[in-house]
Amino acid sequence: MEGAFVFIVLVLIFIIAIAALAFSVRIIKQYEKGLVIRLGRYHHTADAGIVFLIPFIDSLIRVDMREALINVLPQQVITADNVVVTVDAVIYYKVVDPVKAEFEIQNFNFAATTLAQTNLRNLIGDKQLDETLTARDVINTSLREVLDEATNPWGVKVTKVELQKIDPPADITNAMSKQMKAEREKRASILEAEGIRQSDILKAQGEAQAVLLRAEAEAKSIEMVAQAAEQNFTDRARELKKLDVAQAVLSGNQTKFIIPAGSEIINVIGLEGNGSANVVPVRRSRPETSSPQ
Repeated sequence: MEGAFVFIVLVLIFIIAIAALAFSVRIIKQYEKGLVIRLGRYHHTADAGIVFLIPFIDSLIRVDMREALINVLPQQVITADNVVVTVDAVIYYKVVDPVKAEFEIQNFNFAATTLAQTNLRNLIGDKQLDETLTARDVINTSLREVLDEATNPWGVKVTKVELQKIDPPADITNAMSKQMKAEREKRASILEAEGIRQSDILKAQGEAQAVLLRAEAEAKSIEMVAQAAEQNFTDRARELKKLDVAQAVLSGNQTKFIIPAGSEIINVIGLEGNGSANVVPVRRSRPETSSPQ
């Protein structure tokens, strides 16, 4: 009887030991931090790997350290020019201090969403509709800075904020569409007119260039004709001068003319080989060359 009792006690002890071991061993994943709580108070932070806890005394809180996002639900916001627009956003954040993130804020997602909605109303309420539609980057940066400063005591870093949509009322959207269509048509008309103007300019430049080339060709032709006429006039004047000389010789004037042999004037007056008292042909002397001794 006593042996059976001892066996049962041993079995119970073994079961309790196995259960205690199962409850005391935890595995922390790579992207997690483990907060060990002992007797209801924070004790230490465990990194990725195996963590041993004291059964029934320690407990473990897992904190995800990966970047996460929060969808800010759409809300209606009034701009500075009293236009109601529907706005929503996305917040990207990352836990940098797991202890603060766990113990300094109860519900971070709700708190961040409320902060984002409140600051969106403030930021967009200070801007005109046109500025709101074109200043997304400015609004994103301003909202991120405000949220990051507010969440810093909670051990959270807001990395990025993106406005997903800014929707004006339907009537304003239709009016904007008509305005954009009119502007596109206006730009198309301007581009078409500019194309026609450039075409006319190029055509006029081509015609002017053609006229210039024709004028240059005509000027060149006139210059060539003038040069030919001048040359012809010079040649005729030279011939007349030769005839004057020949007439003076034939008239019996005692003036003697020394004319190089082979000159054309001798052929003109017909004295080649006949000789004349007034005409003395002179042959050009060749340079003497020294004969070898």
